[in-house]
Amino acid sequence: MISGGWVCALHVRTAGLGGAALGSDEEEVVYLAYIVIDVSNNQVIGEREYAVRPTRRPSEELQTGQPLEVVVQQFDEFARSLQVDPHSPLFRLVTDGQPPLRQCLHPEACSKELTLPAHYARFHDLRKEFMRAYALRAVPPPEPTALQDMLTYLGIPPYTGDNFYAAEVKDMASVIRRIISDGFRLELPETVDLVLETGICSKDDEIDGNCIVRARGLPWQSSDQDIAKFFRGLNVAKGGVALCLSPQGRRNGEALVRFVSQEHRDMALKRHKHHIGPRYIEVYRASGEDFLSVAGGATCEAAAFLSRGAQVIVRMRGLPYDATPAQVLDFFATGDDPVQVLDGAEGVLFVRRADGRATGDAFVLFSKEEDSPKALSRHRKLIGQRYIELFRSTTAEVQQVLNRSLEPRTPASTPAAPAPAEGLLPVALVPQHVITSGTAKDCVRLRGLPYEAQVENILTFLDEFAKNIVVQGVHMVYNAQGHPSGEAFIQMDSETSAFLCAQQKHHRYMTFGKKQRYIEVFQCSGDDMNLVLTGGVTPATSPKVLSPGTLVSPPPPAPRLLAQHIAHQSLLARQHENLLLASMRPPPTMLPVLPTYQIRSPSPAPQYQLQQFLPQPVVPITNKRSYERAFTQTTEAPPAKRQYLPPQLAPSMSLPMGLSYGTSTPIFSYANTSPAMLSYANALQAGLPAAMPAGYGTALSAALPPTMTTPFPATFSMLQSMYPYYPGV
Repeated sequence: MISGGWVCALHVRTAGLGGAALGSDEEEVVYLAYIVIDVSNNQVIGEREYAVRPTRRPSEELQTGQPLEVVVQQFDEFARSLQVDPHSPLFRLVTDGQPPLRQCLHPEACSKELTLPAHYARFHDLRKEFMRAYALRAVPPPEPTALQDMLTYLGIPPYTGDNFYAAEVKDMASVIRRIISDGFRLELPETVDLVLETGICSKDDEIDGNCIVRARGLPWQSSDQDIAKFFRGLNVAKGGVALCLSPQGRRNGEALVRFVSQEHRDMALKRHKHHIGPRYIEVYRASGEDFLSVAGGATCEAAAFLSRGAQVIVRMRGLPYDATPAQVLDFFATGDDPVQVLDGAEGVLFVRRADGRATGDAFVLFSKEEDSPKALSRHRKLIGQRYIELFRSTTAEVQQVLNRSLEPRTPASTPAAPAPAEGLLPVALVPQHVITSGTAKDCVRLRGLPYEAQVENILTFLDEFAKNIVVQGVHMVYNAQGHPSGEAFIQMDSETSAFLCAQQKHHRYMTFGKKQRYIEVFQCSGDDMNLVLTGGVTPATSPKVLSPGTLVSPPPPAPRLLAQHIAHQSLLARQHENLLLASMRPPPTMLPVLPTYQIRSPSPAPQYQLQQFLPQPVVPITNKRSYERAFTQTTEAPPAKRQYLPPQLAPSMSLPMGLSYGTSTPIFSYANTSPAMLSYANALQAGLPAAMPAGYGTALSAALPPTMTTPFPATFSMLQSMYPYYPGV
């Protein structure tokens, strides 16, 4: 209660919105006005107006103004010149509502790393004081929504002078003087909490669901103090910041914040899409159940650990499984800037699973805020052969990590991955047991993936190259603890696809939620992939590092039957392809024949037409070729053949056929080892003599050039001969 002393009416303007939306657009303060009133005689003893120069968006009209810190200092000097001590408990600021201080001055000072004087942390809300003073009248006033409502109720004429900018602060001074003259005192002080207090929350606590918000898009390294700074000016409840963790135990960029009242929650919602550095933060309503599910503790061990009164909690990650409290104490006590752990070994809490196994995480307590930078300076220092990651933590995170570590880990509790987007290959829905091998570089290795990334995110990142992935060809790499390692291997359908994918996707960005990570993409071989995925052993003996798939799948074939299994699947695929291509061929009127052929020789050989002997052919059977090359009729010239290589320079490979057929463009080389072509050749050998006129073999031999020593046979037995296959032809 203020029965004497001084009150100061404070009016704030920004470069953006005013009224109820003041401060919601994150614009800077450009104008401050003060009127000091002596409560003892109810007289105005001083007035001041200041133009504030913005720094983020300089304005030509405000170049004569001063920076905010200079203006604040100038007013303190002015108050002292009036024989008024602004730091005295008898001095109070009065504002028209909450936004001028809570939504404007304090957030801007925090973002600019300015320290406001202590009297800016205590003030009176004129609207609340007005309602308290006149609520018991016969005709109580309505809830004021603007300063004009109070002037109308009290019958005070508004200011009509020439100084337009000072009109509002002068009207505020008129209302304050009327309240004092009517015998009332300012009795409802407001405070601004500048320090976030730690606290423990139990799952049995009752939480007001109207005081909770969810902040999304936070930097992953944000601590509870950083989140409290984002909401500076608003009072966060004790222990009211709970950082959310992903299923892998890492921070996911979200936090639940509990405020002291619904009024502060409503003002927090107006900070939707305000910024922390370059990142904008989304703010939404949340429920009390949401907060308890994250911050509520269920273990006495956590409550006893957190009740030691520490100001700083640091999370250690990557510890050896056999690490001891003595090693942790020595880790912080040695080297540059040693720091002491609160209560020695009692200030170290190792996180263990329900069966007692260590997880490699621990929490450490420190007594003072000054210990935080000293402790965090040891980030990525070594304990033994392992580097240790350090993060500023919270009481809610301690309880959340401990609660999760004690949950039984069963396959039924593992959430299923969402279905892949339409148009993407359903690679994630099949078991991934078969791993390729060999030295052909038909695979790519992805490194730097977000730990939360799923197979569908990888397919989206690869974009047009996703169609070149073989079935069951996406392999996520997990570490020994079963956590994602940020790497994946992709089996492509050819070395060319792998090369183009690595060339065009290397160092491109993957968007995951609000995060963007650049991904390293390398071309590699099946042996390289096999070595990393299996640790140098067969997949059946090391399943822990493979992507486990998302559906229950049959067990993999035994190692000795793996080759037969792969061969059988390949044979079924070829048979299906042959049937498909055969169904696309028009029905023949007779046995199809090959009317023209080319003899491979060092020089381009002429084509010999047999149209006088053979009927009009149909499109020949195609196999192992794309549908476009096999069935699309084009007018382009046939592709030039590569130069013939002597047998001694290129090892030959016997195949049933080595001819190039081409009655119509496009002409394509044909080489097939499937049984379908042998039966086709047998049918030609049996059917062609009956369809050819007598003496066709002799006539053809006479037409051949003398370079061919072997006459054309009387039958087509040559179709079953073995011709050498030269690479590249």
